[in-house]
Amino acid sequence: MKIRSITYFCNPQFPLEEKILQDAGEFLSKAKAAYEAAGYEVQTVRLATIPFPKLLGEEHIDELPKFANQFAKAMKEAGIFYASLGPALPEFPRSYQVIPEAVAASEDIFFGGAMTSKTDSKLSESRIVMDAVKACAEVIVKCAPLDPNGFANLRFAALANVHAGAPFFPAAYHDGDEPAFAIAVESADVAVNAFAGQPILDEGRSALIAEITKHGQAISQIAQSLLSNPQSPKFLGIDFSLAPFPDDAHSLGNAVEKMGVQKIGLHGSLASAAILTEAIERADFPHIGFNGFMQPVLEDTILAKRAAEGTLTIKDALLYSAVCGTGLDTIPLPGDVNADQISPLLLDLCALALRLDKPLTARLMPVPGKQAGDSTEFDFAFFANSKVMALDSAPLQAPFSATQIIPLNSRKP
Repeated sequence: MKIRSITYFCNPQFPLEEKILQDAGEFLSKAKAAYEAAGYEVQTVRLATIPFPKLLGEEHIDELPKFANQFAKAMKEAGIFYASLGPALPEFPRSYQVIPEAVAASEDIFFGGAMTSKTDSKLSESRIVMDAVKACAEVIVKCAPLDPNGFANLRFAALANVHAGAPFFPAAYHDGDEPAFAIAVESADVAVNAFAGQPILDEGRSALIAEITKHGQAISQIAQSLLSNPQSPKFLGIDFSLAPFPDDAHSLGNAVEKMGVQKIGLHGSLASAAILTEAIERADFPHIGFNGFMQPVLEDTILAKRAAEGTLTIKDALLYSAVCGTGLDTIPLPGDVNADQISPLLLDLCALALRLDKPLTARLMPVPGKQAGDSTEFDFAFFANSKVMALDSAPLQAPFSATQIIPLNSRKP
């Protein structure tokens, strides 16, 4: 098990106050050293800001590409690997439109796009904002050709019901002025090891809960040791989503198959996803973010293999999102897919997120020049190549196509 990221949350101000990034870099360096001294490998240190529309203000939205480029340079000087400038917001329609140019103008800067919101008059009522859904689909389509293999969409995700403080990118964003930090782990191997060779499912689950609790509490104790003065950032908690690495030993798909499902994508997979997610919920540590079954197709060797075989489909991944916690991630799509075809998939994701009151994201990656069934050709250490997945979708018609706002509250107990 490794620490995927120590994520620092702050409001860097506009114009950018580089001293805030320098303070963040100093804290992250200290935190990284503390975790490494305790035996944890720290892969990255990251920073997430308040949503860029609120940071820049409506009158400066068009300055996002220039600001993102400036931010990327300043964060590197501060020793920070990656940054998220947060999501575009429905109340700032122009904010979605400037994201592709900002992605092209910067390196290692991530963005999101919010597709759901709360009503102004009744905070208990949630709603799907169809204009935002369509805008996110358009961002995905426009980002695809920025890189020959569609890699630019790694830095954008459409968000549904995602709250501030989640440390995994691209979902991460802050909601205040006081700094904070949270931990994201890479822990699919913990699940693989817990169920390997287990004759009884409950014994594997008990082993998984115990191991998550052990590491969760150790990570939390180190975090508390970093809070040495009143100016220290607040510790938000740990996202123990079972994030994979592209080898079989660190594959969440492998964990599902160790549980007794012959191939993930076959029936029984949903039950496995539910059991794994519930184990994280049962474990005793400070939770923040998704804390669920993470299924990034291109970051997991077994998921990539089953997708290439056709055993695992986009509909399967969406189905498992109903009992897990992250949604659709690094899904390779045909290069000629259009926004009208992507929007219905994002709409389904929003409906799941609101009715089940859970955070879900979609990071979709149309691959230019590729059709469903073609092999992907990514050259990236964190990716396992697969095949482009078929998207069974058609443009929405009336009344969906004409609806701007869809109120949709979570189901009652």
